[in-house]
Amino acid sequence: MIEASIQSGNSQPIDLRRLADVRRRAFEQGISVIQILEETGGYTPDELVQQLGKLLHMPVLEMKAIHALSPAFDRLPFAEAIMHECVLFRRDQNYLLAVSNPFSNKLRAWAEERFDMAVEWYLVHPADLTAFFTQQEKTMRAMDQVLPSTELDNIQSGIEDLSLKSINAGTSQVVRLVHSTLYDAHKSQASDIHLEMTTGALSIKYRIDGVLTSIGVMQGADLAEQVISRIKVMSELDIAERRVPQDGRFKISIQGREIDFRVSIMPSIFGEDAVLRILDRQALSDHIEGLTLNQLGFNQAAIAIIRRLSSEPYGMLLVTGPTGSGKTTSLYAAISEVNHGHDKIVTIEDPIEYQLPGVLQIPVNEKKGLTFARGLRSILRHDPDKIMVGEIRDAETAQIAIQAALTGHLVFTTVHANNVFDVIGRFSHMGVDPYSFVSALNGIVAQRLVRLLCVHCAVDERPDDKLIAESGISAEEASQFKFRSGKGCGQCRGSGYRGRNAIAEILILNDEIRELIVAQEPIRRIKEAARNNGTRFLREGALDMVRQGLTSLEEANRVTIVA
Repeated sequence: MIEASIQSGNSQPIDLRRLADVRRRAFEQGISVIQILEETGGYTPDELVQQLGKLLHMPVLEMKAIHALSPAFDRLPFAEAIMHECVLFRRDQNYLLAVSNPFSNKLRAWAEERFDMAVEWYLVHPADLTAFFTQQEKTMRAMDQVLPSTELDNIQSGIEDLSLKSINAGTSQVVRLVHSTLYDAHKSQASDIHLEMTTGALSIKYRIDGVLTSIGVMQGADLAEQVISRIKVMSELDIAERRVPQDGRFKISIQGREIDFRVSIMPSIFGEDAVLRILDRQALSDHIEGLTLNQLGFNQAAIAIIRRLSSEPYGMLLVTGPTGSGKTTSLYAAISEVNHGHDKIVTIEDPIEYQLPGVLQIPVNEKKGLTFARGLRSILRHDPDKIMVGEIRDAETAQIAIQAALTGHLVFTTVHANNVFDVIGRFSHMGVDPYSFVSALNGIVAQRLVRLLCVHCAVDERPDDKLIAESGISAEEASQFKFRSGKGCGQCRGSGYRGRNAIAEILILNDEIRELIVAQEPIRRIKEAARNNGTRFLREGALDMVRQGLTSLEEANRVTIVA
């Protein structure tokens, strides 16, 4: 008997005996060997593939190497490659077959009959293979035409490969699909799941790092309706009502973690669409514990200003930006840094997403009459030092918050606006007195989240001159930039990006700017005064990240307006 064993760090060793046991379990549960080893052995994807390659005496193909090879779609068409979960590459006069499941006897038998030339087998991680297919699909745009609907049902763009191992063999197809989608979305660190009805099909998309990513398409109108009905049942919604929007929520346990899902059902011309917001409160709490502004990606100058504004004895710090731009996280980071136990800190939020130790947090409950305005009035009678208002939505809340800031409290709050200067217009439309507003306001922070290039697949790549010119960058300035782009790999799910950093535009109120706002001077004059006072705009922050090679020029243009 051959004694082969490989071990890494604190991970469990892989030997032939254990591998045989895992293969048996994989066959019984209908999942991949690599998935079981990842979940039970504590390996990183790269680590696991390298070790399996040594154990099986198979060369390993990493994502960087895949990008350097040319797929031989003339010998093995794209549709057939997806169906058999392998890719044929051409290197000089030789052929390489990249497979993610080398244990499949069915695959080996098919390959022996399929190819009439010598083919060298290479091991590739399933996530890298999925990422490769995703990249190819973007360029080919022909998947729907070349694949029959029955085959597309089976592919699911990799969803079935990531199905929950806890699902029993006798579970229905609908339940298996829903659970697999929830599990895969959580594993991919998606913030939302979009289920969109089309003509006779259901499109599945994840929002990862703020961008929608297409995962797959389920053919069949009946199956699509059953999926939406299953979501409704889990959310305790009316499955018979299909004409009006419905909102609900449910909880499930994934790998011992309790995950909340907020559900929004919306009728459409093809049926009903569903959007599920994923809230992993344990992960958020772990993230918030010990959270500082340094961890959010702001540059040091912005951090210093936000810290100063957060440490003022009274006044208002206002954070603005669109939904999902990280406003609440930034406020929590600021509050965490000033929470030394000497001040009474009270928050009112809708909903409470993070739990802060030593802070009184009040959830808005409009059904019971607890609105932002009413809650804020009660907070002021609770002898607070610092107050956080989750969002200013109406004139009443704005007036109370401003009065609180004018009477010796430090108020942290958010409002939806595109930049720091649009905030002035928002409060003006609410009917707030400009003099009171600027007297209470210490500063405004506008922020965005910019995706970071994946460190595993990012390469130096200069965009074409037309894109550089359209981005407002001169040829002389371009020479100072470290242009890079992400090619896409299994680590980033083929997107080329992984993780996000925050950029900020900060307006500090001085006497000149206050006078301009009260006099209702044109925004152009206020911008000039802000520039002279040290304000750096969002566009500059995004281009700084491009200059440093942290993100791509395309991402900077997606997040900020070319001025």
